[in-house]
Amino acid sequence: MASPLALDVIKRAPKVLLHDHLDGGLRPTTIIELADEVGYDALPTRDPDELAAWFIADEPDTDLVRYLAGFAHTTAVMQTASSLERVARECAQDLAEDGVVYAEIRFAPELHTSNGLSLVDIVRSVLSGFEQGVELAASRGQSIVVRTILSAMRQAARSREIAQLAVSFRDQGVCGFDIAGPEKGFPPTHHLDAFQLLQRENFHLTLHAGEAFGLPSIWEALQLCNAERLGHGVRIVDDIVVDDEGNVLLGRLANFVRDRRVPLELCPTSNVHTGAVRSFEEHPIELLRSLRFRVTLNTDNRLMSGVTLSSEFASGVRAFGWDLAIMEWFTLNAAKSSFYPFSDRLRIINDVIKPGYARLRAEQEDRS
Repeated sequence: MASPLALDVIKRAPKVLLHDHLDGGLRPTTIIELADEVGYDALPTRDPDELAAWFIADEPDTDLVRYLAGFAHTTAVMQTASSLERVARECAQDLAEDGVVYAEIRFAPELHTSNGLSLVDIVRSVLSGFEQGVELAASRGQSIVVRTILSAMRQAARSREIAQLAVSFRDQGVCGFDIAGPEKGFPPTHHLDAFQLLQRENFHLTLHAGEAFGLPSIWEALQLCNAERLGHGVRIVDDIVVDDEGNVLLGRLANFVRDRRVPLELCPTSNVHTGAVRSFEEHPIELLRSLRFRVTLNTDNRLMSGVTLSSEFASGVRAFGWDLAIMEWFTLNAAKSSFYPFSDRLRIINDVIKPGYARLRAEQEDRS
């Protein structure tokens, strides 16, 4: 039997990330330093290690509300152009260091206006930071493409404004639109005018759905809002029955999602921390992979879950025995499902991803 994939191999494998929140991925030291700069004194601790541990919402009976509590601190220190640039710059560098070659990072501009920044200046600052981070990574021999998804908060009423903002930056690095925030009580149909604007503009749309709420959220996102991808979508498993003999029966919605190849932006460790599933080992990602749904693996919030994309793959190796072939399958799914233009997708698949995995397989064969 082949040895399990080592973490250094996983890190060197080219990876694609579709679901990661900018304000959920700050370095703890950066939070402390930015808090000093802006005079923010509400951090639970000023020790970087203790702060990192505080953000990880892994207590028993945790839920999405507790998980989201940490964002009050991260957004508090992301209210200036320079802080937004820094966080975005470091995000790109950290992902490149982890072997991510393409990433779509989302954030909600409306959460960064407390100090008077305009929505336009907020987006410009983040895009500038990503550009700087990509250039710094390239100077270290690490190639990464970072693009941006703008999120509107589903409990607020600015979704059409944010959708229009996303469209206005479509040629400057913004590649899609999303709604985020608490699902229960805030259905996506409250934002139909935003989705209709995006459809008229031929723009990309992914929605948080099927994370803390179930099948109705997924159905509305797909059938009423025309979402191209499902942010999380883990609750599609509620429409799948596996009997005692291992026979699988898909309900009509699950069949639709699989037949239409709707990408699922699954984030296993985050789902454990929000209470959507009990453990990584019990996460339905392996079932969905075996049934050949369009599954992608993602981090959601690297700070709040204490993960990287490499560590998520490593958890899959331990829990389910994933190998390089399965890693490549996840990565190709994500590349195919990205909001990158088709010709660019082909280039990154054929010139970066497939050759990268071929090299790693050759190395493994040489060692054996």
